[in-house]
Order: sequence, then C-alpha cells, then structure tokens
Amino acid sequence: MTEAEITQRISAFLTSIGIPVHEKPLPDNTFLPGVRIEYGSLAIDPDKLAYPGDMLHEAGHIAAMAPSIRAKAFDNAGDDMGEEIAAHAWSYAAALTCGIPAEVVFHSNGYKGAATWLKEHYESDECFAGLPLLAWYGLTAVPGQNTNSDECVFPKMKVWLRAHDDPSQIK
Repeated sequence: MTEAEITQRISAFLTSIGIPVHEKPLPDNTFLPGVRIEYGSLAIDPDKLAYPGDMLHEAGHIAAMAPSIRAKAFDNAGDDMGEEIAAHAWSYAAALTCGIPAEVVFHSNGYKGAATWLKEHYESDECFAGLPLLAWYGLTAVPGQNTNSDECVFPKMKVWLRAHDDPSQIK
C-alpha cells in the first residue's frame, strides 16, 4: 500500500467517525510535519506529511479530548501525559480498524525512540498503556473485565470520540 493510499484510507476512516480531514497548505512549523489539529478536525498538507500514521496519533488526541476542549484546540494537543498515552492506544486501535500495520503509526522516527516498544506492547496480550483512560472516557472496555460482549473490548471500540467532559456522566 502506498503512502497516498494509506493517507486516503485514514482520511476516510476519520471522516466516518466524526473527525473531519481537510487538505490545505500548512506552515513548516507544525508539531508533526504536514498535520495539524484544528478545532476538532485535522488539517493535512500532503506535500509535507512525513508519516501518514501521524494523522491517527493526532486524531487520537482529538478523540481523547473533552468535547469542550476539542472544539477550541488548535495546533497543540496540550501536555496532558494521560491523554498522550490514551492517544497511543486509540491510534493503535484505529490502525487495526483501518487495516494498517501498527508500524505505520509507531514509525521509527517518532515516539522518542519508543516506537518499537509501543508497537510490541499493544500487540501483546498484556496490559495496555492508555487503555484505562479510554475505558474511563467510555470509548472501549478493558480485556478481562466484566462486559456483556466482546464487541467493545479493546482494541475494538464502543465509540471513537469522547462524548463527555466529565466521564462520571457516562452510564
């Protein structure tokens, strides 16, 4: 699969779950080359997009944000380490759903040298970093916990976008 095909597949998936993707020229100083968060959507510059998997990572930030924050977020996903780790888990689940190998998201030039570890961690049957937050946000369930069905157990998702600012509102 070419990078253009991967980008198209990711764009179609994100649009289908409620994260609009817009192609447009972007400045050279975006946090990740060729992709930027813009008020709950992703802007991508195909000429500058270095790694299509970065789209899923940035979308993971959008998905994990409280809706009130998501609507205002521009450029920077913030510095909440919990949401960073939740974005890792979310992007892994999204890659599987898109039929894209995990190494597209966890590429060797990202994640401060931890890309291989992250890929292997999420592919293992062990505890998943970020998963407790995704479950608390109401997006998925933790494997091994009581659920009515395997349909929503990570890496499968019940929903793809956090719906409440306060997760205690989730029923």
